[in-house]
Amino acid sequence: MSENVGGDRLAATFQRLQTSKGRAFIPYITAGDPAAPPTLDVLETLVASGADILELGIPFSDPLADGPTIQAAAWRALEGGTDVERVLAWTRQFTERHETPVVLFTYLNPVLAYGPEEFIRAARDCGAAGLLITDLPVGEDAGLEAKLSSGGLDLVRLVAPTTPEDRIERILETAEGFIYYISRTGVTGERAQIREGLAAEVDRLRRRTRLPIAVGFGISSPEQAKDVASVADGIVVGSALVRTLAEEGMDSAAKLARGIRSAIDAAT
Repeated sequence: MSENVGGDRLAATFQRLQTSKGRAFIPYITAGDPAAPPTLDVLETLVASGADILELGIPFSDPLADGPTIQAAAWRALEGGTDVERVLAWTRQFTERHETPVVLFTYLNPVLAYGPEEFIRAARDCGAAGLLITDLPVGEDAGLEAKLSSGGLDLVRLVAPTTPEDRIERILETAEGFIYYISRTGVTGERAQIREGLAAEVDRLRRRTRLPIAVGFGISSPEQAKDVASVADGIVVGSALVRTLAEEGMDSAAKLARGIRSAIDAAT
């Protein structure tokens, strides 16, 4: 098995936050959208605005788990020429300057098209800390999963409110880095309020794993981030940032990120 240098950075980040009783702010952006400012500048601005871990989405033509905001961002990025090679190059440029862990967020097709072993090697070499593949359910392809999890990156797993108990056990046996708990059913997108019952679900999951639990899907405001920070180890914010970047620019996105960071800190 390859040395898991990337995963060590994730573990160190959560350990640092646990020591200070803090929570991880994990913003998501789609690589290549908007075309300006450059993705590297956006990543650096998010770090300056308080991000602890970054999720960098590789644009894909059929992102079924994503709502209209991120779907549109993916299309714009693809039309602008963003591909896997560019995303890896931006990741390398960022990780050469910063210690903040980067988790690559992708669908399976780009990985297969690139070649799984080649992809994981390239992702590790460019400094990525983890990998989240939305449409690779646990047990779907044991050989492929073994290649990915032994490649030196943490293979982050998704758990949803509808995930059956037996599947949760299998997911927890193979998950690395952190658990990404989906706050609600459906696709990504902004929502007016956090679903009732989320706290109890996260608490039940926490009793079954030592991994940190990050919650995402639908968190769109500082107030919601504060609520989730009272129960989760990490808060993932995607669609709200992607929309703000596209419609209002980086200054507004940075302001939103700083507001979320402050709200998370206020909750802990």
